[in-house]
Amino acid sequence: MRTFEEIKTTVEAGLGRIPCDLKLENVQLVNVYSAEIYTTDIYIKDKRIVSIEPNIDLAAREVISCQGQYAIPGLIDTHMHFESTLLSPEALAAVMVPQGTTTICVDLMEIANVAGAAGIKTMLQSMSRLPYRMLIEVSSRVPTAPGLETTGAILGVAEVEEILNWEESCSLGEIDPSKILFVQDEYLQKIAATLARRKVVNGHAIGRLAQELNVYASAGISDDHECVDYEELLARIRLGMKVMVREGSTERNLEKLMTGVMANGLDYDNLIFCTDDKHASEIKEEGHINYNINKAVALGVPLMKALQMATINAAKHFRIEDEIGSITPGRLADILLVEDLQDIKPVKVIFEGKVVAEAGKLSAECPPGQYPQWIKESVTFKQAITAQSFVLKAKTHQAKTTVNVIELCDEQIINEWGRVELAVENGVIGNAVAKDILKLAIVERYGKTGGVGVGFVKGFGLRKGALAFSTSHDHHNIVCVGTNDADMAVGVNAIHEMQGGLVVVDNGKVIAKMQLLIGGLMSEKSADEVLEEIEVMNIAARTLGCPLPAPFMTLSFISLPTVPKLGLTDKGLVDVLAHKLIDVES
Repeated sequence: MRTFEEIKTTVEAGLGRIPCDLKLENVQLVNVYSAEIYTTDIYIKDKRIVSIEPNIDLAAREVISCQGQYAIPGLIDTHMHFESTLLSPEALAAVMVPQGTTTICVDLMEIANVAGAAGIKTMLQSMSRLPYRMLIEVSSRVPTAPGLETTGAILGVAEVEEILNWEESCSLGEIDPSKILFVQDEYLQKIAATLARRKVVNGHAIGRLAQELNVYASAGISDDHECVDYEELLARIRLGMKVMVREGSTERNLEKLMTGVMANGLDYDNLIFCTDDKHASEIKEEGHINYNINKAVALGVPLMKALQMATINAAKHFRIEDEIGSITPGRLADILLVEDLQDIKPVKVIFEGKVVAEAGKLSAECPPGQYPQWIKESVTFKQAITAQSFVLKAKTHQAKTTVNVIELCDEQIINEWGRVELAVENGVIGNAVAKDILKLAIVERYGKTGGVGVGFVKGFGLRKGALAFSTSHDHHNIVCVGTNDADMAVGVNAIHEMQGGLVVVDNGKVIAKMQLLIGGLMSEKSADEVLEEIEVMNIAARTLGCPLPAPFMTLSFISLPTVPKLGLTDKGLVDVLAHKLIDVES
């Protein structure tokens, strides 16, 4: 919000009564309002842009000679969960800001499911230190699947209303169709509270079309980031919803969606970009929202349209275009200087009038703050976990039985519902490692129920051992996949000992581990240290036969009880569309 003092200072600087702080001299301004690129100078006072007038000469304490570099507004990620990077908000800056992202709209449902409103407040304590802007999409689903999972905390209507009043909040976080189609009053009340504050409601409508989608949109849903094909995208646009075109680590949707948009001549005004969930290593190597722009342009999307999707379209959607999304007078001075618009790699990144990154690196370190001890002690078992915890007894007395199987889909978080015949020995259902049918388990980690949900998954490719992770969306109990029960138990207990993290087990021994102390979701270490550790973990997973490029990211999503078609929680196997628990045996 602009104060009287800010407005007066900006006006006086524009009138030449006081000097500006910074002049960006001889830039090619990318004006996302007029869709023009032209030569000018940019003047900045304090945090805000004073003037972009080509024919004015104002005094400035500092001048940066840009020599014809392009000036682009700071990029906006419209929906993401930074916990999926495994980095603290401070450490995230080192990989994300040099890529040009200056604003993230973040749904903190991961830490909220672990630690509630107190966990969200703990994350926000870092904001004053950050060289980027963090806006909050207030988590609507804590828990995500009430009655089907155990979480560490609950955010009811009263808690959501309180957080919606925070200055940092910009929307109600993603709300899935079951909350509306099953007419759950609590969630309709959360939507009403959001709309009463003139804020938007984020969607999460995987697979929904026709009248179901109409009913869903009628509740006041503003957008969706779950489109996987053009049919779904068009259906949402027709209903007045914005589409967040997602390109994450395990959700690669951009090419199919943008190809469809171009082939059908659809307008770009209702399209914006997001990452949702992307590993830190891929942000560093590929890029962040700049990667979305570059990939879209390479596919044939007009440059200005792609830039608008990443800037002004996003700002308008969240009703904050008076503050960010463009390089225009009075707006916050978030600016990228780049050499080549066909391959956006910022030479400099300016955030609120200060240079915060140059030549791919932060201008100053952003060290993690001191996080409270209580948030580092989030893993508690109600009862001991042993190999016996993962035994699945058959209902049949036959030598074989048919089971429901979660089947991975390449580069997507959605899954297929498979049915496979497995052997039964001494009344126990076994894996079929040779056919890539492995056990998947969720272990309750908040010390409340001691529940262990066990099912089967296809697609991890393990030939031996087990993988375990304390991040399992969205409840964030421990998830484990393995070829045998003993190694699964070793992995889960290793996570308990570390109070959160990633583990690779082979033949009863932990061969690689990585600690995530902040809520069992994030590391306290620097970005470089975390990237090195992730690579070690991925290499270790490959030694077990796993071919996936991001095995732990995939592991964290495969059991999600709100993404079709099957999920798994500490309470058992979930039919996602029917929103109910079902038997493992078909």
